[in-house]
Amino acid sequence: MKPALLRLAGPLFAGTVWLAPGVALSHPHIFAEARLEVVAGDDGTITELRNVWRFDEMFSSSVVLDFDNNSNLKLDPDELAEVGQVVLESLEEFSYYTSITEDGKSVKVGKPEAINVDYQDGQLLMFFTLKPGQAMPLKGKLTFGVYDPTMYAAMDFPTDDDLVVIGEKFAACKRQVVRPDPDEVLSQNGGTLTADFWNDPTGNDMSKLFATRLEVTC
Repeated sequence: MKPALLRLAGPLFAGTVWLAPGVALSHPHIFAEARLEVVAGDDGTITELRNVWRFDEMFSSSVVLDFDNNSNLKLDPDELAEVGQVVLESLEEFSYYTSITEDGKSVKVGKPEAINVDYQDGQLLMFFTLKPGQAMPLKGKLTFGVYDPTMYAAMDFPTDDDLVVIGEKFAACKRQVVRPDPDEVLSQNGGTLTADFWNDPTGNDMSKLFATRLEVTC
């Protein structure tokens, strides 16, 4: 893997941060606005989750510099495809930053067919669709969210309308967007949020406590 791929796969997509020793990992270095559409089929099960990520201009510019193989100051279709392939392979172990639970139990996601990448107005965009790794009927309490377990990238939903459900079967369910208050999370979990948590570059389940999520109760 060439250095450019290492730089992209390292900080954001593989949980390995190429920083000098002693640099803390407790705050994000990359920022992205996210949109998540949860789709239910006519049979009353979750069929897919549609993700859209728009990255900050600084990170987007660094990707252009790394993947602009012909030095024309833009990302051509083959270069965009190369970025998408790197993300497709390196985010698999992190479930593509997508969190699903069914009555409190985590549900794995399948590998998407592709990560589609575009570059618009100075920002890198990624589009991809995931499917739950098991049948998920609209029953009980379901949650859906997007977060980076390493806390190196901040995945933000600008408005509640960026976490949506699609499908007539959702009409029988209640849904709400939950945005945890960091101060409350720290207060309620101070005993478990230790220094090891804040400086763990491999990520852990505790970081989901701070993540915005969509809750669906049927």
